[in-house]
Amino acid sequence: MGQRDKEEANGKPVKYDPSFRGPIKSRGCTDIICCILFLVFILGYIAVGIVAWVYGDPRQVLYPRNSTGAYCGLGQNKDKPYLLYFNILSCVVATNIITAATSSLQCPTPQVCVSSCPESSWTVDASSFSQTVGEVFYAANRNFCVPGVPPEMPVLTSLKQELCPSFLLPSSPALGRCFPWPNSTQPELPGITGNISQGISGLLDTLNARDISIKVFEDFAHSWYWILVALGIALVLSLLFILLLRLVAGPLVLVLILGVLAVLAYGIYHCWQEYRILRDKGASITQLGFTFNLSAYRSVQETWLAALILLAILEGVLLLMLIFLRQRIRIAIALLKEASRAVGYMMSTMFYPLVTFVLLVICIAYWAMMALYLATSGQPQYVLWAPNASLSGCEKAWMNESCDPLAEQANFTCPGMKCVFQGYLSTGLVQRSLFNLQIYGILGLFWTVNWVLALGQCVLAGAFASFYWAFLKPQDIPTFPLSSAFIRTLRYHTGSLAFGALILSLVQLARVILEYIDHKLRKAQNPVARCIMCCFKCCLWCLEKFIKFLNYNAYIMIAIYGKNFCTSAKNAFMLLMRNILRVVVLDNVTDLLLFFGKLLVVGGIGVLSFFFFSGRIQGLGKDFENPNLNYYWLPIMICVLGAYVIASGFFSVFGMCVDTLFLCFLEDLERNDGSLDRPYYMSKSLLQILGKKNEAPPGDKKKKKKK
Repeated sequence: MGQRDKEEANGKPVKYDPSFRGPIKSRGCTDIICCILFLVFILGYIAVGIVAWVYGDPRQVLYPRNSTGAYCGLGQNKDKPYLLYFNILSCVVATNIITAATSSLQCPTPQVCVSSCPESSWTVDASSFSQTVGEVFYAANRNFCVPGVPPEMPVLTSLKQELCPSFLLPSSPALGRCFPWPNSTQPELPGITGNISQGISGLLDTLNARDISIKVFEDFAHSWYWILVALGIALVLSLLFILLLRLVAGPLVLVLILGVLAVLAYGIYHCWQEYRILRDKGASITQLGFTFNLSAYRSVQETWLAALILLAILEGVLLLMLIFLRQRIRIAIALLKEASRAVGYMMSTMFYPLVTFVLLVICIAYWAMMALYLATSGQPQYVLWAPNASLSGCEKAWMNESCDPLAEQANFTCPGMKCVFQGYLSTGLVQRSLFNLQIYGILGLFWTVNWVLALGQCVLAGAFASFYWAFLKPQDIPTFPLSSAFIRTLRYHTGSLAFGALILSLVQLARVILEYIDHKLRKAQNPVARCIMCCFKCCLWCLEKFIKFLNYNAYIMIAIYGKNFCTSAKNAFMLLMRNILRVVVLDNVTDLLLFFGKLLVVGGIGVLSFFFFSGRIQGLGKDFENPNLNYYWLPIMICVLGAYVIASGFFSVFGMCVDTLFLCFLEDLERNDGSLDRPYYMSKSLLQILGKKNEAPPGDKKKKKKK
């Protein structure tokens, strides 16, 4: 009775189907409603992109603006690509760097576009106040005044109206703006010289030094060839590791398991030594009491005793698994060998991640451009502004009133009043709906990215399933298994992939919204609210992991049987639950092996690149000399990161192969019995491990039917 209830809870085993010969070719479209919804959403996604392109203006992010709102480096300022602040101190004092960055680094000081930044310090002397602008500025090639200032204007008048700078600092362009050198000699400015020096240093520290970016670029230019060589070696190592698994999978898994046991045994020994020493000293937690200094707990015996017990439990569990689950471990090793064999027959599958990578780049680039255009939508707004509203004549001035910078300005009684650029209007249909459009864009990003990943998983599953269900290998393997699976998936299962991707995307969107709410309310939250928020985050994280697991296996069943998403997810989940012990063993063995593979590839490339770029490898000849670099860690980091990406791409394909073959193996056990009419499709090694055999040698069944 209990066995029957268990079978009903986990579903009924798969029944024999004489017409089944691997991935079903005669199939129909699945989840059509979701397919239509996905296509309509994509059309809306494109429409939002068009609206963003029409109303957005990314130039405000890419190019600096002067005080009148004109872009530097464009239009009439085409030959003036840099922005000069008359008083850089106001940028440092008035706001922090985050606020300045979000407002395009606008500062409450006149800003002009210049062809080049000042190269030396200079200050207007008191003796120059009676001279003209032409004599002091234009004659000395100091073209840093506001455009249109007449040469005959007195210098004192131009300074009062802030039409010309009262001082210049040696500067270099960074982010399209002239930032002073941090170690330059400051001009004599009574009362504020020290503040300028401190402010400039702080601003440049935040934006990073100019020299670092130049040196980084030089290092990359000198080492890019060797970086490509290192990435090529990583590719070869990843491929060789996967192909050689059919020969060394068994010994390698055994060595890894023994290594884990040895590490745990050493941990137990170390904890015992620490516990014994502290026990003899009498160091107890009762003497320490409760403290937030976690490092203090290392000096009490109870900490090491707890660690010892935990490691001993892990060691015992692992030993029991080796004893009682050794048969399932052998099955897992055989499946790893079979997966390596499948990859060897279908080498094109190893490079399919390049297709996924290109599609992901397109999705992310489209969203990034759309978000940028949306964020910069709105018409520019200009207002009246004066440097000092407390001066005589400014009492009745219309400060912050809208104005037209192209119109002829009236004679203002307030000194220095001008029409300046303030920002972008937030009114209008697009601006009022900006938040909703950005949410739509984020959902579009998640949905399209998850759909692309689902497409790759389903295509690879279809290709590897055709390998398993080929009775004679490699004769019965389709000629183009990868391209056939790709076309079949796009033609029939776009809706099913979109269904699974939508469920996952909604959970991910909920996590993003929860993070946004937590960020906004972090200061106002009490400990109870933070605890509740943390619980919500944990629950959503667990839900996302479960949905990814469910989708992953559902796509394998979709690739094989061509059924809709819900049915495939249910069948896959029930099949795994009926073989839960095999699932646990295979997942752990596969994860351990792939982790070791990544560690081998990434660690090997990291060590090799370190010894090469740091000049520790001698005698390689002139053609293999390491380049002279400012920061040799830069190419090392790029090599390590690239090796990790390459290894992850290759091993993700291998992981999908193992999981696909595993599901096929489980169905093979339920569907067939080894008789002449129902032979097993699994390899001979798996048959030997299970103690099973086919009554007829492979191929006899087909020959009999042909007769």
